[in-house]
Amino acid sequence: MLPADASQPSSLAKVISFLQRRSSPRAAREPCLLVCTGPSDLAKILTVPGWRKRFGPLGAWIIDSFWTDHIPKLLPFPRIFDVLFVTSLADVDTWKRLTRVPTVWLPWGTDALRLGSAAPQRTWDITRVGRQPPEWENDESAAAAAARLGIRYRPRPASDGLNTLQNQRLMMQVYGDTKYVLAFSNTANPEPYTHPTRQYLTGRWVDGLAAGAVIAGVAPQGAGIDQLLWDGATLELGTIRLDGGLRALAEALREWTPRLALRNYAMSLRNLDWRWRFRDLADQLGLRPARLEDELAQLRARLTDTASVSLGS
Repeated sequence: MLPADASQPSSLAKVISFLQRRSSPRAAREPCLLVCTGPSDLAKILTVPGWRKRFGPLGAWIIDSFWTDHIPKLLPFPRIFDVLFVTSLADVDTWKRLTRVPTVWLPWGTDALRLGSAAPQRTWDITRVGRQPPEWENDESAAAAAARLGIRYRPRPASDGLNTLQNQRLMMQVYGDTKYVLAFSNTANPEPYTHPTRQYLTGRWVDGLAAGAVIAGVAPQGAGIDQLLWDGATLELGTIRLDGGLRALAEALREWTPRLALRNYAMSLRNLDWRWRFRDLADQLGLRPARLEDELAQLRARLTDTASVSLGS
């Protein structure tokens, strides 16, 4: 698996790519997956030494795939990639049309198996992390307003000095100790760095659910999102305003039970765990990694253990 590095191919390298074809995938032994933060990273495959003869099946997974206007226009995609994976179902047809390469929906995921939680006892009613609408941005004023309604509000956790893995574990612990996690769709609460029209799930949504929390705010809408989420996964506050949101939350808290945490954890195991994504990816590349097979067996066993929960459809 090759992460996209920081360098960009030269114009000459792009021109040469039009003139040459890859070796037959059957003539090479090593499969390759290029993991891209966005479409522009696809061009970085041209910087990998010997990539034309080195790799057999060659795929790319584009995480922020909704930026379809950033797809490099000079790349001869059918000569380079055998399959593309995109996180947004709504953009699959666009990617197929613009690249002429088989394109598969491979959405965002979470490590529900290792880091998820169904803890019935939770210290906090609502936890704030990440970007928020203006009235929610100040943790002190939001906590004071919540306290007036008897709501236990946790401000953003400090993560200074932590590496990526340590921070992820911390956040999953934080999510596992709260009933609700505050989050708003990028169109309900836009920022310059978010897509202006395409709605999508982010790690905060799926990680919070895997830790048994309900995501409270304004959920994204769109093709694929309804297939990933389930009834009870989100609490629609109906507003980005602080007072109205807190009143809706206070009403929902009266009905909260530990069963909600268990259901969200169980559904995350079934719908959101990264291992299902890796299985689909491996199938497309013709691979059967032994470690993945072992962890899928553990995931299925954990699902069996939660079978007493009504998972619904």
